Amino acid sequence: MPGLIRGVARTAVIAGTATAVSGRVQRRQAEKYAGRDAQIAADRDAAYQQTAAPAPAPAPAAGEGDMIAQLKQLAELHDQGILTDDEFAAQKAKLLG
Repeated sequence: MPGLIRGVARTAVIAGTATAVSGRVQRRQAEKYAGRDAQIAADRDAAYQQTAAPAPAPAPAAGEGDMIAQLKQLAELHDQGILTDDEFAAQKAKLLG
């Protein structure tokens, strides 16, 4: 009987040690790759933001009444956040010549 208890105890110690080592390795790997994973996520978000923003359509040259309508349309796109300040200024300058 003492040999059986010793064998069970030894198995328990080995299993406990293996569990502790495995948990430590897992935590160290998670810490090691956390920065890389964050950078990959940031790169994906940046790529999505670049492709998700629609490009403003070029304004055709037209009469003065059309120019006012186009300026109003650009202002609406700017107010909605579709055009940035720089894009709005560039399109407005292009339209006004």
